Formats: sequence, structure tokens, C-alpha cells
Amino acid sequence: MPPNTPGGVPSPSIAGPMPDVVSVADQLARLSRDEHDYAEFFRSPSQSLSLTVARWPAGSVDTQQPHTEDEVYYVIGGRATLVTNGAATTVSAGSVAFVASGVDHRFVDITEDLEVLVFWSPARHSNEPASGEPASA
Repeated sequence: MPPNTPGGVPSPSIAGPMPDVVSVADQLARLSRDEHDYAEFFRSPSQSLSLTVARWPAGSVDTQQPHTEDEVYYVIGGRATLVTNGAATTVSAGSVAFVASGVDHRFVDITEDLEVLVFWSPARHSNEPASGEPASA
């Protein structure tokens, strides 16, 4: 898998067959420690699931927008507050959070470097409209 591209631009998805076992620690080691970064490292052949790792340094700001796919966040390390539709919940290592597609959410009060494994269903960006098509309401 290629490492992240310069400037914190997300790594491209892996191209080609994926081994049956992947080290999440190795995936996290490829991410920037100085700014928010993420990388997709798995996409099922059926496009029903993809996995990314993400890191937000302590004190950083999460600017993500609602996604077109459901997400499950598994917090590997760190501490923050997850705000989902205005409701705030503290998350830390071992926390699991579900965020349905289209729901406004973000991590705030990131007090310790936050590292998460994200499960996307269907695969990340697979529900986005094709270029030039209007987004559905």
C-alpha cells in the first residue's frame, strides 16, 4: 500500500488483492501525526464494506460533513466528544459509535490524539451521486 501523499492528502485506496489479515497499527503508522489524516485500506469486492483508519491530533478541529454511507467508529486510542445531531457523548479507547448516513456528526474537544477504525457500509463514497448528477435529498 502506498504511503500517504504529501500535505495530508488522504492515501488512495489499495489497488489489488488484500491479504486476509492487516495490521491496523501499521495502517495508523502511515498517517500524519501533525494534522488530521485518514486512509482507506480495505474495500470488499462487492462494495458492501470498506475500512479506513483516521487520526485527529489533540486540539484539532474535525470538519467532516455528513456522509452518504453508514459508519461505525471503533476508537483505538485517545479521547474526544462525539457530537451526533446535537447530542454529545465522550468516546475513548474501546468505544464503538454508529452514525447513520446523512447524520451530522463530528468529534470535538479532542483532548488526546484520537485514532479510530471506521467501518463504512456500503463502501466509502459508493452512495455519492456520479459527477454532474444532483445529490438526492
